[in-house]
Amino acid sequence: MKNTTWQDGHPWTHIDWELDDVTPWMLDWFWVNMEKGDHLWHPNQHKGFEWWVSIEEAGGPLGSIHVAPQVWSDGKPIRPYIRMEALEHVAPEIRDLIEYDHVVIVAGISILGDDVRRDDPALAYRIHQWQSSDNGCVGMSSAVETRENAADSGMIWAAHATQEVGNWEVFLPTLSRLYRVISDPEISPYYSFKVGGSGRDARYVEL
Repeated sequence: MKNTTWQDGHPWTHIDWELDDVTPWMLDWFWVNMEKGDHLWHPNQHKGFEWWVSIEEAGGPLGSIHVAPQVWSDGKPIRPYIRMEALEHVAPEIRDLIEYDHVVIVAGISILGDDVRRDDPALAYRIHQWQSSDNGCVGMSSAVETRENAADSGMIWAAHATQEVGNWEVFLPTLSRLYRVISDPEISPYYSFKVGGSGRDARYVEL
């Protein structure tokens, strides 16, 4: 990973990144096959993964919810429930961040997994976006906190996410290539997260 920077100013935190040998197709594939690579994504801090509302149950990736137990650098164990959001369900000022041609927006709807409902409001958003470059892809990952008194959460997340993004370069080309031999979409699904337009005008091309 190259040229990684972040800056924190409540409520936004951004990481700019560049990955060699990782294509937009691979990242599209990853977001609907996360259970296959979750421990590789962050071997030291990820503690498991499960789909709480599966992609099949949601009728596609949007609206699916996964549970991702983990421990960040502050040492606090969390069990976040994370919902993949339709763009039109996210506030326009958050969609204004979209500038690349592939994007996934997820909402943290519970930190510890207490009394979770599918339609719970977002406590925070993570926006991951990317597009092709000469050697792979470039992108940006952003944290948007909606909770009061969460000014330090972005920097704690940034330390965690920087390692996650860097690990894509290590494992994702090999992992996605191995699964290309499987044509059964129930085992290895694929959805394109490509968008047309940018900012609040962005719309998924195929989803």
